[in-house]
Amino acid sequence: MRPGLKLVLLGVFALLLAACGRTPLQEQQAYVFGTRVEVIVVGDDPAQGRQAIAAVLREFDRLHRAYHAWQPSELSALNDAIAAGQPHTVSPELAGFVREAQALSKQGDYLFDPGIGRLIKLWGFQSDEFRTELPPAADIKAWLASKPSIADIAVDGDTVKSRNRQVALDFGGYLKGVALDRAAAILRQLGIHNALINIGGNVMALGSKQGKKWRVGIQHPRQPGPLATVSLDDGEAIGTSGDYQRYFEVDGQRYPHLLDPRSGRPASHTQAVTVLIPAGPKAGTLSDASSKPIFIAGPDAWRDMARKMDVGLVLRVDRDNRIFVTAALNKRLEYLGQTPDISVVE
Repeated sequence: MRPGLKLVLLGVFALLLAACGRTPLQEQQAYVFGTRVEVIVVGDDPAQGRQAIAAVLREFDRLHRAYHAWQPSELSALNDAIAAGQPHTVSPELAGFVREAQALSKQGDYLFDPGIGRLIKLWGFQSDEFRTELPPAADIKAWLASKPSIADIAVDGDTVKSRNRQVALDFGGYLKGVALDRAAAILRQLGIHNALINIGGNVMALGSKQGKKWRVGIQHPRQPGPLATVSLDDGEAIGTSGDYQRYFEVDGQRYPHLLDPRSGRPASHTQAVTVLIPAGPKAGTLSDASSKPIFIAGPDAWRDMARKMDVGLVLRVDRDNRIFVTAALNKRLEYLGQTPDISVVE
């Protein structure tokens, strides 16, 4: 990692777990999607737990390889075809991802837009190590003039084409959530009913830990350790977008990976947004995709954006360290240490 470059990957993390008494706990970690992932299973059959975790990690690895944005993959092949102005036949799975990402992007006024891959590359975030330099202003201006968006893409069956050659898809703000939902489905199919899945701070809870709810911590964006904890019901998911996760600094100014398509620059008004999504078939996906537009919307619009995304449980920390939390989420938080000065909003 280059001097002056700081990289922190986890915004929400599982608290240290106490020993589970007579009930075996199986846990395995891996590095996928450019972040640390962790799967914890509680059950009476250790072998079943290990096999289930292995199946989940295989699916994570498959998704990561198939839809990598800048290494050879099915997604990069689609991006090459878009750049050449050609229609491209994709797998039914990828066609479904494009359709779903389009719908989520439209719901969030395209502040979350997987079609901005070229802008992500301009800022150097399509890399495991970031260059500590700003992109040329002329390049940002040219990108803004071309206005690439996932809205430019048309999907007809399994054929994908774009009216704008500058579109490049990057599912980095979407695929971790999809993977959470896939993991939950795999575990349930294999008879696992009590588990915790953590993908770089996007967390989903299944069942409980010996009858007690899984409890996770919400990271303070500028302090070590959690700001608060929250207990998750079966099937709930929680996700955080933060400016401390992937960023670089130039001349003392922080440039996070959360890019505003309206300006072509990183959003600087927010430090972190955490969302809690009720149980449902797409809880994981929404925990990943909904926090981005709320983060980028800004101080005057974040609450309206949360309503548009149909997310009622939100915590936001602005650049001045002020904490805003919706009343619904505030009721469920347990603040650690001295209760911070917070503004509760409806």
